Amino acid sequence: MVHKPILVTGGVGFIGSHVCKCLSGAGFQPISFDNLSVGHSDCALWGPLVVGDIRDRDSVRETLRALKPIAVIHLAGAAYVGESIENPAKYYDINVVGSQRLLEACREAGVDRIVFSSSCATYGAPAQQPIDEATQQDPINPYGRTRLFVEKMITDYARAYGLRYAILRYFNAAGADPDRQLSERHDPETHLIPIALLAAAKRLPFLPILGDDYMTPDGTCVRDFVHVTDLAEAHLTALVQLLDGGTSRAVNLGAGEPTSVREVVSAIRSVTGKEVPIVVKPRRPGDPPMLVADIRAARETLAFAPKYSDIHTIVRTAAVTFGLQVAI
Repeated sequence: MVHKPILVTGGVGFIGSHVCKCLSGAGFQPISFDNLSVGHSDCALWGPLVVGDIRDRDSVRETLRALKPIAVIHLAGAAYVGESIENPAKYYDINVVGSQRLLEACREAGVDRIVFSSSCATYGAPAQQPIDEATQQDPINPYGRTRLFVEKMITDYARAYGLRYAILRYFNAAGADPDRQLSERHDPETHLIPIALLAAAKRLPFLPILGDDYMTPDGTCVRDFVHVTDLAEAHLTALVQLLDGGTSRAVNLGAGEPTSVREVVSAIRSVTGKEVPIVVKPRRPGDPPMLVADIRAARETLAFAPKYSDIHTIVRTAAVTFGLQVAI
């Protein structure tokens, strides 16, 4: 079987490495393009790694010309809400400038299909929940604004140059490879579930809860956690549809289930038997109280049916990567 090459920007990051595994399992040749700022070279298990930065248009162009991918899955970018508020220049440079240079390199190389990793942060803090694709996009932090700008660039390129795309708006990616070949590794770690598990394992003193006075059932922020393996499968489906001549689209990817911070803590206690020490701290600017996906469009257009995205399965797959025993 001839393995068709796919360029995956950010391919050795948390989501990117899971996507590469999924692509390889479906007979594609994933080519990771990553500057290793947050990714890990030892995650390039299913194809070659090209060390490069999406802001370096010449490097991207030469990679496309040399390796001749038939499509791009674009996951590279800066993705921390708090950091984006403190350092918006970094986010506009990497996410917006870098993505525009990637799009130009693709146009020059004749690569006309792209799957883009966007975010529910493009919606801001809508009053109506769950959020569907018709919800007004009104981001409340620089991270969300940069993702929305890239979405608009992609749709403009589609109108002008014939680019075909799938824009996938993630909610909260979590969990880890059920086969235990991959895990979530960030330095420093800023994601809720890994921090809570580290606190349960006594590798951190406590889990900070950033606000417990929101207008939510228990006062803590509510999110929609989607397993990274389910996300990877959605990327594969979106890619195959584009390669088969499918129409461009933008869809939400989540579990469609609300889970509060305190409910995450409860799930960790249930799965591992360990307590999670917590300290309540002030709210973080830019955090919406609730973000929950309406995933009907993904079900209808991508046959999206999350298999691992209930909160207990997410915790179970992630916990073992932190050395915690889990109930069978």
